Order: sequence, then structure tokens, then C-alpha cells
Amino acid sequence: MKIVTSLSFRGQCRDAFEFYAGVLGGKITAAMPYGDGPPDMPIGPQYRDWLMHCWMDVGDQSIMGADMDVDWAPNVDKPKNGFDVTLHTNDAAEARRWYDALVEGGKPTMPFGETFWSPGYGGLIDKFGVPWMVNTIPSEGWTPKGQ
Repeated sequence: MKIVTSLSFRGQCRDAFEFYAGVLGGKITAAMPYGDGPPDMPIGPQYRDWLMHCWMDVGDQSIMGADMDVDWAPNVDKPKNGFDVTLHTNDAAEARRWYDALVEGGKPTMPFGETFWSPGYGGLIDKFGVPWMVNTIPSEGWTPKGQ
């Protein structure tokens, strides 16, 4: 089984996935615009370049995305809430690089730094409105500074 998160955008799916691929070293393996759908698909011309399906692989993990309008997904224009895309690594420097790249143009929800559970953790909402958590998995025997 594979569980894959699918993210919704309002015309920025291609830009978001190209950004994520660059930050995470991923590969976009599908990016199908609505304009490539069946000719009788009821879609306005303003949506022809929007993506109806996008898929990105990063290692053995994947993430999907699509562009939606409020007519099809009434809450797509609302802040995304109730989930985070989470990244985990054993390397605090790598986690810091991911965090710094993803937060650029976005908003930190928790600045990156050491916590009681991790040598490096941070939360953010990226410039596309997607919430992320970036976590460093502690090595065996790790303890927070000052403990």
C-alpha cells in the first residue's frame, strides 16, 4: 500500500510542484493540463493550462496535486488547515535547508530549531499556502542541549 497526499491549488500547481521538485530533489512524472482532457470535457478556456493531475516522486515517496476552482471545490480558496505535509530526515543540516527554502516567501509557524524531541524541527506555511512540518529524527542517545 502507498498513501499519497494530494494538494489543491488555484492555478499554481505547476509552479508549486516545480518549486517542490527543486527543493526536495524530486521528479515530476506527470503534469496533465485540463486542455489535454477529452474534447467534450466541460471546462472553461481560462482553465486549459491549469493542471488536472500532477505527480512528483521523491525517493520512494510521492505527492499529487491539481488545480481547482471554487465552482468545483468550494473551499479551495480558504486557508489550508487540518493537515501538514511532513518531511523527516536524520540530517539536521538537510532539514534546515528544506525549511529555509520552503519558508521563503511564506510564513513560519514555528521557527526551525532544537526541540525536546528533535535536534531540528520547524513548521511553516509556504508561499502557495501549503502547511509543512520539517523534522530531524534524533540519533540514538541524542538528548536536547541543557539536559
